[in-house]
Amino acid sequence: MKKELFLILKPKKIFQCLLIAVIPAILFYVISLNILTLQGYQTREIIKESADLTDSSSFLGFLSNIGIWLWISSASICFFTITKNKSLIDKGQKKLLLLTGLFSMLLAIDDFFMIHDRYISQYICYAVYALLTFTILIGNYKTILKTDAFAFFLAGFFLALSVFIDIIQSKIPFNHHKVQVFEEGFKFIGIATWLYFNINTASYDSKELKSNTL
Repeated sequence: MKKELFLILKPKKIFQCLLIAVIPAILFYVISLNILTLQGYQTREIIKESADLTDSSSFLGFLSNIGIWLWISSASICFFTITKNKSLIDKGQKKLLLLTGLFSMLLAIDDFFMIHDRYISQYICYAVYALLTFTILIGNYKTILKTDAFAFFLAGFFLALSVFIDIIQSKIPFNHHKVQVFEEGFKFIGIATWLYFNINTASYDSKELKSNTL
């Protein structure tokens, strides 16, 4: 029992847990609560789920929420691979995972807070995202070609198709809701394919990556 207690209460583990998880979580929670309260939000509006606040179904926005989960899953896989397998991944692979992880997190934040819908012009956001995608491709095309170039381009195709429909939807002579189904459908498929690409990149054998020269 003493041995198990010693393993549980290791000073180094306690310090790391408090420093990396507990303290940042407390600070984020308290600061967020205070800032949003000062902005006029009620405590319940800050800490409760939207469906509970509006007395709506828990499945409200289901596919959109799943899409955000997929963005975050991509980012998590990328960051975990970089930090956990430092000696097991190629430098180019690590660079690509860092960039796609950050990009995935950016897109998750945009979707979650509806930034391109409410706060910043969608044209500006789309232009920035296209530029970032192009930059990732140009700077890492050799690594992308070796890991899973097809999934990368297919994800880009579906996401670009969703953006294109979003931009021209007011000019499409069809019911708005039907157009939205296709727009969001292409976006969802694109996000899923992007996750697949990142999984393949994270799990790619670094030895094979080094041996496959273009």
